[in-house]
Amino acid sequence: MTFFDLLPLYLNGAWYTLLITLGGCALAFVIAMTVGIVGSVRNPVLRAAAAVYVEVFRGVAALVLMFWLFYALPLVTGYRVEPVFAAILALGLNVGAYGAENVRGAIKAVPRAQYEATVALNMTPVQRMRMVILPQAWAQMLPTFGNLAIELMKGSAVVSLIAVSDLTFVAQQLRTFSGDTALAFTAALVMYFIIAQVLLFFVRMAERRADRRLGRAPAKPTRRGGRIAAAVKGGGA
Repeated sequence: MTFFDLLPLYLNGAWYTLLITLGGCALAFVIAMTVGIVGSVRNPVLRAAAAVYVEVFRGVAALVLMFWLFYALPLVTGYRVEPVFAAILALGLNVGAYGAENVRGAIKAVPRAQYEATVALNMTPVQRMRMVILPQAWAQMLPTFGNLAIELMKGSAVVSLIAVSDLTFVAQQLRTFSGDTALAFTAALVMYFIIAQVLLFFVRMAERRADRRLGRAPAKPTRRGGRIAAAVKGGGA
């Protein structure tokens, strides 16, 4: 049995992995932006609420949270959560707490002079955040958001423990039935790597776009050739 024979099964597993990754990232992003912005305001009550959320969900294991949502929540509320939704919720809540600190730190890193300029222009707090602070902070947030997205994708491997047919679940099943452990998990590693590279590609595109909007476009690479060599020699003469 070759990898190409198993490809349809791995593509199905990759679909679930991608679905959970994108769903978790979307939830984490909304939570991170909301809690991060709330955590940067002057109101002590709002800041305290944001801090409580961050500390609670950074302090619990995503795997245990997922188990609680899938196994314990139905016992407490009588409502059964679907495995995929439980996985998205657990990963999104956990990663969103880390993302919130990233957002808060990026907002605080915007130079104070920028904030003072918005006050001088008589902007409302919403206008300050939307038009001046967030566009500058966004470029600083993106690299960390990319890392968190990759970590969430890799963390999704544990969803197989609640019977979600993701890549890890498929690899485990094929290892059991075929006995070819090396092929089963090597194929899963390759698929995870491909998904990670796709995520990184889009994050880097977003980083370049944010830099261009702020006038930080990277300088064009210097051409190497005879002219440069001649210039160097001429300068040293």
